Amino acid sequence: MNPTDFNDALLRYLDASPTPFHAVRAGTRLLEDAGFAALDEREPWTLVPGGRYYLTRNGSSLIAFVLGSSPVATTGLRMVGAHTDSPCLRIKPQPEIVTKGYTQLGVEVYGGALLNPWFDRDLGLAGRLTLRLADGRIDSYLVDIREPVAVIPSLAIHLDREANDKRSINKQTQLPAIVARALGTEFNLRDELLARLLSFEPGLEGASLLDHELSLFDLQPPALVGWRGEFIASARLDNLLSCYTALAALIDSHCQSNRLIVLNDHEEVGSGSAAGARGSFLRSVLERVAGSHEAYARAMAHSVLISTDNAHGVHPNFADRHDPQHSPLLNAGPVLKINHNQSYATNSETAAWFREACRRAEVPLQQFVTRGDIGCGSTIGPITAAQLGVRTVDVGVPTFAMHSIRELAGKDDAAALARALGASFTLAGPL
Repeated sequence: MNPTDFNDALLRYLDASPTPFHAVRAGTRLLEDAGFAALDEREPWTLVPGGRYYLTRNGSSLIAFVLGSSPVATTGLRMVGAHTDSPCLRIKPQPEIVTKGYTQLGVEVYGGALLNPWFDRDLGLAGRLTLRLADGRIDSYLVDIREPVAVIPSLAIHLDREANDKRSINKQTQLPAIVARALGTEFNLRDELLARLLSFEPGLEGASLLDHELSLFDLQPPALVGWRGEFIASARLDNLLSCYTALAALIDSHCQSNRLIVLNDHEEVGSGSAAGARGSFLRSVLERVAGSHEAYARAMAHSVLISTDNAHGVHPNFADRHDPQHSPLLNAGPVLKINHNQSYATNSETAAWFREACRRAEVPLQQFVTRGDIGCGSTIGPITAAQLGVRTVDVGVPTFAMHSIRELAGKDDAAALARALGASFTLAGPL
């Protein structure tokens, strides 16, 4: 896929994925179009060499793999990991608030969101609804309301003269989103959501909404921006850009190795869930693929995982926040992420191995090490390495405004990372 086509497809994936549930659904559609067969954790599996398979857990995490010509016990797997979740504002279970004649929705901050950019945006609403159907069955449906149904207005500068100097945000009192004037008719979000769902799913007549997992999201679509269109601006680049890159690399690969991608939910809140990297999803799949405990142990000793998660590009207005020797630039290639305190899982052997993949793919490689006086974020890399005992390298695409409602990356870097991942599928493991 050429870079232009790659970026067009990436933008479509970002736009189709306002929540982890939608990101997984969009991913499974890409896999099915490429001939991958669905597996069910509840059923027996029959796997064959050359088979292309995928499965999901919780509707928000996804694993896809291709079996090569050799048993996994003898050659291991080349694996890529990313995460489907992004910091955002989640709707509370009973969100309706009426204050001074306005109906608002209470929100809970999910993950380490940069909050100021959420103000004064046209916000849609998306997520998963769980219903009791007319026949008594319980089932879930995704909703994606692409209308400006909510807004969080800023307080005027006249009423907060120090807003530009030392503004702080109270997450409980200052983030509820306005959805309507309260004009005597009680606003009930569940009733409104069910009515919306019935408008495009008429077969659900008689269903009742039991619960929901919903997020507000920015309606501004992804775009190429800058004077020469050199940058990608979008919500959720961290880490849907890596998710799409992993999907594209796996789908386009045509080698004989055993290769797998895992897209986990809940990385932004510590990965501690059934669908997260601390859960059993990946290990369970790998044990079933290997076929026995001994084969699994041997497979992990032969395997390598590339943890792909966005890196901090050096911001020209805040260059002093970077180590001057490790300051990645946008559109200068993916980034090798190193932290000797194990916030990243890279070591010298896995770093050298990924350097070789980049060399073969003719992809430039940068490095990131955080300043010694600034704390370092982490990824699913160290978690998965500890869970599986698999050698791991942390890499990512350099990004500005990470955890904002709209982030910025270089238009050349995701396609370059996909080429490097494709080359990694053909490499033998490190020493």
